[in-house]
Amino acid sequence: MDQNIRFDFITNGLVRDITTRDSKNFHVNVLGCKNLTFQHFTVTAPAESINTDGIHIGRSTGIYIIDSKIGTGDDCISVGDGTEELHVTRVTCGPGHGISVGSLGRYPNEKPVSGIFVKNCTISNTANGVRIKSWPDLYGGVASNMHFEDIVMNNVQNPILLDQVYCPWNQCSRKAPSKVKISDVSFKNIRGTSATPVAVKLACSSGIPCEKVELANINLVYSGSEGPAKSQCSNVKPKISGIMSASGC
Repeated sequence: MDQNIRFDFITNGLVRDITTRDSKNFHVNVLGCKNLTFQHFTVTAPAESINTDGIHIGRSTGIYIIDSKIGTGDDCISVGDGTEELHVTRVTCGPGHGISVGSLGRYPNEKPVSGIFVKNCTISNTANGVRIKSWPDLYGGVASNMHFEDIVMNNVQNPILLDQVYCPWNQCSRKAPSKVKISDVSFKNIRGTSATPVAVKLACSSGIPCEKVELANINLVYSGSEGPAKSQCSNVKPKISGIMSASGC
């Protein structure tokens, strides 16, 4: 892959006041790192640029992305297997596909994902907001302890999305459910506008339903012609508290 910057097997690093622009592919790839911080980091690429993920993280522990601005044609931040203790704070995302955990379950022997904390972020004009995605019918995995809190959505197409039937361009079979176990997930204090009527979609695996999913103070408004914002849930019974503007789950 043609990445602008790679960080491989770095321990105790600080990347600050850098801009990456118009990468051919992923802007930044982080692999096997420990205690690496991105601060005042800027990613710029057109919305139509393909596979230009802002920062992709895999098999790394203790990654911090703070006070940064990411606009691209794919995920602003994408979280691969083996990522633990990722802290994303005060990041603005857009254009792009949002902040994503996964996709998971595509390859054998994927390492667990845990300790994902996304807080105080603003996501604008993106194809997704915050999402977790796994492939159906392929390989097992575990993703847990993932928390999205204090996030503003501006005209975002799928503000809250948990998608365990992720199968882009029909590259897979949907005959069997995802084998990835997802648990201990919370979406709290998320507000703003949805560009689609389904503001919250939790599509969990029918084989291994999601456990311990919480929605608290979700205030997302859809202003289009198809009525108020709504939510859809399958194979999950989320705990709901506070404001819930998108009824249905």
